[in-house]
Amino acid sequence: MTKIINLRLARKTAARDAARKQGDENAARFGRTKQQKQVEKDDRDRAARHLDGHRRDGDSHDA
Repeated sequence: MTKIINLRLARKTAARDAARKQGDENAARFGRTKQQKQVEKDDRDRAARHLDGHRRDGDSHDA
């Protein structure tokens, strides 16, 4: 005897599996851990402080 398949549920399951696969690919391609994000933010902040510390105020060559 053959098994009866509900096509609506089969379509939803297939769509769910495809969405999960796409999400996993995106996470592998673009995802970063919280620690990685924090390290990058700290590096940007450190670079900004470094540049601001070397800024020469009052020396304008435009005027």
